[in-house]
Amino acid sequence: MFSHKIIEKNSTLLLVLSLLVVTIGGIIEIVPTFYLENTIEKVKGMRPYSPLELMGHNIYKREGCNLCHSQMIRPFRDEVERYGHYSLAAESMYDHPFVWGSKRTGPDLARVGGRYSDEWHREHLKDPRSVVPESIMPGYPFLKAPLKVHDIAAHLRANQRLGVPYTEEQIEAAAVDMVSQADPDSDGAEDVVSRYPKAQVRDFDGDPTTLTEMDALIAYLQMLGTLVDFSTYSVEENSR
Repeated sequence: MFSHKIIEKNSTLLLVLSLLVVTIGGIIEIVPTFYLENTIEKVKGMRPYSPLELMGHNIYKREGCNLCHSQMIRPFRDEVERYGHYSLAAESMYDHPFVWGSKRTGPDLARVGGRYSDEWHREHLKDPRSVVPESIMPGYPFLKAPLKVHDIAAHLRANQRLGVPYTEEQIEAAAVDMVSQADPDSDGAEDVVSRYPKAQVRDFDGDPTTLTEMDALIAYLQMLGTLVDFSTYSVEENSR
């Protein structure tokens, strides 16, 4: 057996042994995952984003919201008491890419859905300090611009190829569903909810005459954390 002194004085030997240890450790960690059908626990209630929510998710990434807001509640008491149930892997399974974030200049948004009214979100996006005086977030009044989408059906199709389980029916109806979700009086409003359970159908930006980027972003924010019934999930955890 080599003594530590011999290994530490021989840089080549130290490098070879270090690579050997890292290789063995990597194999032990990686190989078992090839024998698993899925490493993400299935959670009741999760579904793909509706077309309008998907566009909101894209705008969220475009504006870099995940650079200041995380979407990952860690399983620590202080975080759970402040934000809600810790994040589940399944909640990000349809994100391409995921938006967990790496810092919290602002609060975590994993459970922001339903915590504030649409009016609050509108004012917060237009002028953050009008509702949160100490906020350093920039304003996004330009999100009142019309939502421009070249081909939402093709967008859903691309996500389907990445593993998101959009059906052919959802893809074919994508353009209609996107508009209908922001118009509760439209003929397709009920179809949106049937295709996307718990989808919220209403005018999000306060202007029913135009489908805007703000409609999409607020629809996305109001959905976050609302799909999974965590009261049931907690009961199931305690019964194990």
